Amino acid sequence: MKIKNKVLTAIRIEGIAAEGKCIARHEGKVLFVTGAAPGDVADLRITRKKKSYLEAVPLKFHSYSSMRTEPFCSHFGTCGGCKWQHIQYDKQLHYKQQQVVDSLERIAKVPLPAISPIIPSDKTRYYRNKLEYTFTDSRWLTREEIDSGENLERNGLGFHIPGRFDKILDIDHCYLQEDPSNAIRLSVKDFCIRENIPFFNLVTQEGYMRNLIIRTSSTGESMVIIQVAGDEPAWLESIMDHIRQQFPEITSLNYVINTKRNETFHDLEVVNAAGRDHILEQMAYDNQPDHLLKFRIGPKSFYQTNSQQAAVLYKTALQLANLSGVEVVYDLYSGTGTIANYVAHLSKKVVGIEYVADAVEDAWKNSELNGIGNTTFHAGDMKDLLSAEFMDEHGHPDVVITDPPRAGMHEDVVKMLIKASPRRIVYVSCNPATQARDLALLCQYYRLTAVQPVDMFPHTHHVENVVCLEYNG
Repeated sequence: MKIKNKVLTAIRIEGIAAEGKCIARHEGKVLFVTGAAPGDVADLRITRKKKSYLEAVPLKFHSYSSMRTEPFCSHFGTCGGCKWQHIQYDKQLHYKQQQVVDSLERIAKVPLPAISPIIPSDKTRYYRNKLEYTFTDSRWLTREEIDSGENLERNGLGFHIPGRFDKILDIDHCYLQEDPSNAIRLSVKDFCIRENIPFFNLVTQEGYMRNLIIRTSSTGESMVIIQVAGDEPAWLESIMDHIRQQFPEITSLNYVINTKRNETFHDLEVVNAAGRDHILEQMAYDNQPDHLLKFRIGPKSFYQTNSQQAAVLYKTALQLANLSGVEVVYDLYSGTGTIANYVAHLSKKVVGIEYVADAVEDAWKNSELNGIGNTTFHAGDMKDLLSAEFMDEHGHPDVVITDPPRAGMHEDVVKMLIKASPRRIVYVSCNPATQARDLALLCQYYRLTAVQPVDMFPHTHHVENVVCLEYNG
């Protein structure tokens, strides 16, 4: 029996599952539903059939959940970001907390301490310090635009439609990043349209304007990075001149000539066209405004995209590390040295290990910028670099703080951690599921003593989680 496109009537949405999709049930089958809220009753159209579940979208709502609220963005429902705008923020926090609990109980399957309530974000709009926009000469059209029959402007600058690498939603106003972000995006787009500078086509790989990155900081500084598809001096110079004239407050203006088939530029030269080649971010220790750490943020630097909550996250990690000043601390996946430099004042020595060489260079500069002399940073593949010989040379860790990417830690890294046997491990994760997988291995030798979720990304299903493990030996 063909089930795709079948309509199920009056289905009640029960809750939220992994990856932020809602969950319902019908005739013993689990339904994962996008665009709904727990408590909704709706007719659903089946979009995909899998062996153990179905996927569906709402067609008609019979009644709405009491958890709903009015989305504030005109792009909600089409844009791939902020998918939980229609759910009240306190209910978002509830489901993020539950996501952490479910991952630990179902995947880690280890004895759990009392799990602390999730720390909310004070800002639920304009909280990001970095956004990346894509140019297109064939922007996504709404059904109303298509039906209008009008001759529409097809150039656009915005975000990818979910699941479509070649379709870009043109953005009028984004509530994720403070000004001058929106003004810069709109000004650059309008200028290029007016000057007939061709926008890129992601399918044919033709055109000139590819990508726009805007970075801002809590210090009020800003960075713009323009990616173009070739060396056209007249176009490039006119674009840079326009941005300089319209936004003289920009701290760092840069461009990248990218002739590849993707928009990654870590292997490409970034040319500084005006201002500094970096911006400065700052963070207070334990909310002490007179005790500030400063960080250089370059075009290729990684920095937590919610600056305010990053301070909360690192404060949490420092508290759980329970340092007294005599410990050798290893900071794994250390990036640009934010955590390493944050905990250095309460450590004997901090050893940072990071795969990206440019990030390690930034980490050294950040230590120098802050007058910190008890940190060292090393570039290499974690599973190769973290060895017995390395620890013999740099000191065996008393405490390890690890903040891996979403995929979690490589199994060889987990095994080496177990072999090194630091008395305490603080594990910072942006993916509770892979964190739980790693904890299942670590908790054969460690006990879990603290769990603290932190909300870094309001209106999304993403949640950070910080745990502390104590050695059983």
